[in-house]
Amino acid sequence: MPMRFDSIVSPEEHLLTVQEALEPLYIKLEVEAEARLLQEAVRAGWTADEALSAIDQLRKHDALSALGKRH
Repeated sequence: MPMRFDSIVSPEEHLLTVQEALEPLYIKLEVEAEARLLQEAVRAGWTADEALSAIDQLRKHDALSALGKRH
């Protein structure tokens, strides 16, 4: 069946933005990454609280580094 070109919509007419489409996957990957980091830290002998604190510190460092690169 040939494609009907009159049925193609412009980017402005898309129902979802790229961000909206990718956000669920991004959140899922973020949760999985944190769970793996936590699991490995506990396996290495850290408490869950210590591991979560270290993960938070890494996130802050990452965010500050990203801000520094913008300027």
